[in-house]
Amino acid sequence: MADLSTDAMHTQRPRAGRPRALSALALAAIVGSAGGCAWFRSSQADSAEPVKPDRSSTASSQQPAADAGAQPGASDSPVASMDPTTGEAPPAPAQPAPQAAASPSRPQPARELKPADRVQEAEKLRAEGRVEDAIKQLELAIRDNPKLTTAYLSLAEIHRQQGNLQAAERAGREALALDPNNFDARYNYALTLHMMGRVTDGVREYLRALALRPNDREANLNLATAYLQLNEPAQALPYAQKAVRLDADHGPGRVNLGAVLGALDRHQEAVNEYEAAAELMDLSPQLLLNWADSLGKIQRHQEAVNTLERLLQMEPTGPNAVIALERLGSSYFRLRQYERALDAFRRSVELDPGHYPGLNGVGVCLLNRYLTTEPRDKAALDEALRALRKSLQINDRQPRIVELLSRYG
Repeated sequence: MADLSTDAMHTQRPRAGRPRALSALALAAIVGSAGGCAWFRSSQADSAEPVKPDRSSTASSQQPAADAGAQPGASDSPVASMDPTTGEAPPAPAQPAPQAAASPSRPQPARELKPADRVQEAEKLRAEGRVEDAIKQLELAIRDNPKLTTAYLSLAEIHRQQGNLQAAERAGREALALDPNNFDARYNYALTLHMMGRVTDGVREYLRALALRPNDREANLNLATAYLQLNEPAQALPYAQKAVRLDADHGPGRVNLGAVLGALDRHQEAVNEYEAAAELMDLSPQLLLNWADSLGKIQRHQEAVNTLERLLQMEPTGPNAVIALERLGSSYFRLRQYERALDAFRRSVELDPGHYPGLNGVGVCLLNRYLTTEPRDKAALDEALRALRKSLQINDRQPRIVELLSRYG
């Protein structure tokens, strides 16, 4: 039967590189008001009441004016044009000075953002889902100020969330080169390395981050996870415990500590942590799988069955279901419910024909049938041997399976 190893938890979510509460500046063009044409009163309105023409001038006044440019109200008669008090001709009405046509003012160019403002603008764009525009703003900020640590931090975080880990690593490395004692830069760089599968390098960076800020919950939790992935649960334990001490109500921290305790075969303590986590967070497949495994290790097999059945209700297919069915088969086998065990193992292999622990379970159940029936069920033996041989083809480092094949094959 395959070993029921405890799975390591996933790393926590990325930490924000800098406080993100700063609002972004809206970029607006500064445009001058367009001047309209001036409105002038007519020359008739500016002049005094025109002198009424003498009767003698009536005939001439009905003729077309000889001068096409004559002012309105003027007459060809000398008398009509005289001032009655002085006998002199009145001055011509003043003409308004010609005005130049007002040309529309030109829009002023948009104000160039400062590098720090571009970082804030990038955060605004990112919040709106305009990730590519946010990246462009950060690249412009770095172009204008290649020593702006916050721009590299934001760029690394965006790339990491997009799954572009190589670009995230480069940006994170630049941030660290500029500010080696920046905790956020150090922690996020460690997280990127961890996600890239460079777990040993990630451990080294987590340790450096904790030297800067020893009481950071996520750094302690993720360092414990990394040590667990390196199969060093004893190294993981103090950091997993500290993460829980720092925040006793953090469900994922409890799950992580339970996984570490389970890897150290301290399964009753692990169950206690899983029970506490279940009160603090929504049940997850990872929590239920680890919980059931530790329950089985302390002989609480029916509780393990109940826990795994609950997981399968949540997730009837997929990788978690494959593992849950295989462990369900193991729990039923230990409860001596062999047909239920065989059914669970077969369902596991149906979902994933390459899941060799499920093949081992099928083989062991059929061998048990062969050995406990009279007359011996030869068909069960043949099927058992086929399942065990296939398992060994997938993973040839299984000495107990080799022994079974040697004895019955």
